[in-house]
Amino acid sequence: MQQKIIRDILPRVSKPARYSGDELNSIKKDWDFGGVKMLLAFPDVYEVGMSHLGSKILYGLVNEQTHHLLERCFAPWPDMEAIMREEGIPLYSLENFQPIENFNVIGFSLQYELSLTNVLNMLDLGRIPVLTEDREPQHPIVIGGGPVCANPEPFADFFDALVIGDGEEVILEILNLVEGYRGAPRQDILMQLARLEGVYVPSLYKVEYDSEGHYQSIKPLDKETPRRVRRRVVKSLDSAYFPEKPVVPYLSVVHDRAVLEVMRGCQRGCRFCHAGMVYRPVRERALQTLLEQAEAQIRNTGYDELSLVSLSTLDFSQVKPLVFELVQRYGAEGIGVALPSLRVDQFSVELANEVQKVRKTTLTLAPEAGTQRMRDVINKNVSEEQLLEAVSAAFSSGWNALKLYFMIGLPGERDEDLDGIIDLLIKVKQRGDELARRKVEIRASLACFVPKAHTPFQWRPQDSMAELKEKRHYLSRRRLKGIKLSFHDEATTYLEGAIARGDRRMAQVIHRAWQKGCRFDGWSEHFRFSAWMEAFEECGVDPDIYVTRRRSYDEALPWDIIDVGIDKEFLIQEDELADRGVSSGDCRMEGCNDCGVCPSLEVELQIGEGLDAIKG
Repeated sequence: MQQKIIRDILPRVSKPARYSGDELNSIKKDWDFGGVKMLLAFPDVYEVGMSHLGSKILYGLVNEQTHHLLERCFAPWPDMEAIMREEGIPLYSLENFQPIENFNVIGFSLQYELSLTNVLNMLDLGRIPVLTEDREPQHPIVIGGGPVCANPEPFADFFDALVIGDGEEVILEILNLVEGYRGAPRQDILMQLARLEGVYVPSLYKVEYDSEGHYQSIKPLDKETPRRVRRRVVKSLDSAYFPEKPVVPYLSVVHDRAVLEVMRGCQRGCRFCHAGMVYRPVRERALQTLLEQAEAQIRNTGYDELSLVSLSTLDFSQVKPLVFELVQRYGAEGIGVALPSLRVDQFSVELANEVQKVRKTTLTLAPEAGTQRMRDVINKNVSEEQLLEAVSAAFSSGWNALKLYFMIGLPGERDEDLDGIIDLLIKVKQRGDELARRKVEIRASLACFVPKAHTPFQWRPQDSMAELKEKRHYLSRRRLKGIKLSFHDEATTYLEGAIARGDRRMAQVIHRAWQKGCRFDGWSEHFRFSAWMEAFEECGVDPDIYVTRRRSYDEALPWDIIDVGIDKEFLIQEDELADRGVSSGDCRMEGCNDCGVCPSLEVELQIGEGLDAIKG
């Protein structure tokens, strides 16, 4: 099959390197002598999937440290899919070119709600039934993992099991269990998987609805199955596996650089932020560990840029010494250091100057809201003065391009908050004109707020498409010279909201939408909103039940089956503080906020020896 694909198929598709494999540092184990054979499937195009850090960690962990085998697969672009269906070629892995139906386990990385139709499409291309109830003993065990699994109910019908939390904590337990139960009935394997902490097996639970069809509860079918599934968490990030020889693609990918994960989790407590809640608590890597990982990656990949990643990189206690040391070591070789979007209250001119010694890129800041009132509502503890100080430092240091992230549709938003976004952008532009050495470029990205499970805003209604469209027109009415606004699409926001807080009835909608040809829904050129609305109607599901409806605190929620470690009382308290416009503090600086994560998950907040530098 491999020769036919490379010789006859790939010359006929765009970007054939997506499907050819054999990249630098890829690991091809002997197919006949491996342990459990697992496929790591990413339900998006190669360029997106190859940029995902979690997949790199799992790929290296399994292949380098165990006798098991793990290979990769990505969603084929529509041109490749059409040829595969025409030629009868099943979806295959990139290492051994094996049809995905030949694997024992398939693990999908679920990073975005709108990738779910790609999951179904990939299974179908691989000749695997998309519904768990239709799978036979010979079919692979299909597992999902990733942040979207914090509410697994909308896609529960497609997965035999779902991993809740840090995948590297549980993946080896899963593979060893599957190996130990070779030849056992499929149901026995699933029952054993459900006994692993952090693994949810939906078919072992019964969903109940009230007389009006509203979600009521989820209950295990037997006493051995846990009533709630507790999130798995890496307790020591410093001792956790990290790949030193990541696969290097032949074509440019979204994040085409070496990566250092400096810390995991965030303590800031932004009330809209799903990741900030479900990845708690903060765990840092030691400075020496990071320097060793940087050296290994640079020498093993040939990349000329090193990105420091986390949810809030400038909160890393050793960020200054790390950046200074990296620039000193590698700057002369033309190897740059990249920082993601920065918190404006932690901006450092010294640090900015150090980063730009090698190359200057667009600087990104995330004020999120245009007024202090709105920033207090969402607990974004940043002032306008701090933002302008950061902007001044950037322009004075030679930056000429600045990108700012905002959100619209936030709870309690008023017209004056929207006006505040424009006013703030104008002030930023004026500051740039005063301080920069040449004409400055200001870009603002305006995302639409989507309430997510396990956040303080999980009970809040989401703005309707009409309301979001009206706000977009309101913000676009003023002509802004030198300032460019870009908006997230209201329709994709609406669908994301429906899936994010949906129950198990959403699965039939997702299935029907896929049958209507929906796939790559996160890509504007392929998104078919009308087909989705037809699917909702044909399945008798009203999406507004999930999107625009306010929930009460005592209402049963589909995601209550998942224990991410946060006390519901804490989320209610934070939601009530938002109503009063009162912010809450950073637990690293002001003491424990009693969110419940550390005692519940038996893990401790881990900060390096540089904490005094942060406080100072």
